[in-house]
Amino acid sequence: MNLSEDLQHGCEQMGIALSKEAQRALLEYVALLHKWNKVYNLTAIHDPQQMVSNHLLDSLAVMPYLWPGRWLDVGSGAGLPGVVLAVAQPSWQFVLLDSNSKKTSFLQQVIIELGLRNAVVCCSRVEKWKSTERFNGIISRAFSGLSEFIEKTRHLMDEQGRWAAMKGIAERELANIPHECRVERVIALQVPGLCAARSLILGNCKGLART
Repeated sequence: MNLSEDLQHGCEQMGIALSKEAQRALLEYVALLHKWNKVYNLTAIHDPQQMVSNHLLDSLAVMPYLWPGRWLDVGSGAGLPGVVLAVAQPSWQFVLLDSNSKKTSFLQQVIIELGLRNAVVCCSRVEKWKSTERFNGIISRAFSGLSEFIEKTRHLMDEQGRWAAMKGIAERELANIPHECRVERVIALQVPGLCAARSLILGNCKGLART
């Protein structure tokens, strides 16, 4: 099975419909990631076939549980999940935030080569970053512990905004979150090609004071 078949079959297993154009863009993204990874060490995964399952499908698995709007991908790294979601949801807006200049340089190149008009890149530490607009959703994939993720991003959340944390075993993350915050859902994810536990934690911090 080639990469295109891996991606299409994985999406079908998860009940996700992607246009042919989106599938082509995601495979182009994998090719860019594979190329740049040789120099910039963007991901520990070097095999493109594994990138399809561990990166593309893992990122797409959360999409059915997210919502339209303006999104911040914190600690975006190589663009996971922000680039993948931006390709899959062209009407949503994404800011890809990372403090590593090599990774943000890669993300800038990805945006140019894929022609993504709904994504921008910022190089900064999230706790120091200021935005004139607040976000409807803030997402992270292995950025930090859940409590730290919430504390460092709360100044960027819209009043009705919610956060989405991609995790392995969720139970390890639920203790010690700010008492003003509420976990809405913990969703166990089944990602084709992955044996490891994957989950998505959704919640809000509507009681937190904005700074």
